[in-house]
Amino acid sequence: MSSQDVTVVTLLADPDAPTEIAQRMARTLPDRLAERSGRGRRFDVEVVSEPFTAGTEDLSTVTRRITDRGSEGNGDVVVALTDLPLHSHGRKLVVDLSHAHGWALLSLPALGGFRLQARARQAVEEAVLSLVGPRVTGAEGPPGSRPLRGPFSGRLAPVRPGRIGEEQTADLRYVVSGPRGYLRVLFGMVRANRPWRLVPGLSKALAAALATGAVATVNSTVWTLATSLSTPRLVIAMVGSVALMIGWLIVDANLWHRTGEVSPEARKRAALYNVSTVMTVGIGVVVCYAGLVVINLVWALFILNDRSFASATGAPLHAPEYWTLSWFVASVATVGGALGSGLESDEAIRAAAYSKREQERRSMVRDGRGD
Repeated sequence: MSSQDVTVVTLLADPDAPTEIAQRMARTLPDRLAERSGRGRRFDVEVVSEPFTAGTEDLSTVTRRITDRGSEGNGDVVVALTDLPLHSHGRKLVVDLSHAHGWALLSLPALGGFRLQARARQAVEEAVLSLVGPRVTGAEGPPGSRPLRGPFSGRLAPVRPGRIGEEQTADLRYVVSGPRGYLRVLFGMVRANRPWRLVPGLSKALAAALATGAVATVNSTVWTLATSLSTPRLVIAMVGSVALMIGWLIVDANLWHRTGEVSPEARKRAALYNVSTVMTVGIGVVVCYAGLVVINLVWALFILNDRSFASATGAPLHAPEYWTLSWFVASVATVGGALGSGLESDEAIRAAAYSKREQERRSMVRDGRGD
């Protein structure tokens, strides 16, 4: 148990991104909390990585697990971090606080897709200082009467106090709503998915695309096609190849989230999951496409002969021709990469989908019970 002058804060984090955020936060959080409390109080911060949201999206179930976890531990305050978008009364949850039980639940996607680490740190600081109450901060009034600041305030932030049901243990809640709130959560989900990790997971698809591009770059038929296509057709080829790659990855890795529930709220959650998955995979594919354009351009500059090109196409080989050829070849190569993606291990691709990460958390819980 904590001493009289030390407050022990437990950061209970879901595996993957929330745990990484909590571990980085824990390095500076004790000093920042001590500085903000201003009363000679010291803070100890411990990080516990545990899939506390496994198998459920029900807010009451999640908060009950946090309450049980807090009663089992030695901490004074428990702040739970999850990368799942949680809902309450049709609104998307940002944070729940229970001053009576000494815990807070923070849904990271609701903080948005930009400056996530800084916003998460500010949110945790505000939650902890609110939970420890007047004995540390010197604030007056009952617990939970002081509104939270940081990422929970500001005229431009779509964050508002939320309604709390009588059966729920929380006594302070913030939610986001409306189109801006939806976009905030959506971008936060994409950020939590970390789409840049998808690129290394497509190594075999990239190898197939590079091989296709290398062969196509030296093919005179491809030269003729590239020089004869107008810009709108090149754009259509690009969009079509990228869309094909995205669709193939989602279907092949079984990333599409299906819900067995028929309620409108469950369908909205499933739609949110699927939109975030499409955006995540799309970002990864667009990055790969841009890389293919650059590599094909370098390869073309190295290998092509202006006389051979002019003889086959009737056009001189200048900068516009290099660019057009590289652009078109990238579209052709992306289709080849889609075929090569069937050889990939699904692990890296599935990490881009909340539904698959949720299955991994359920498996972790089963394994832990079996030990």
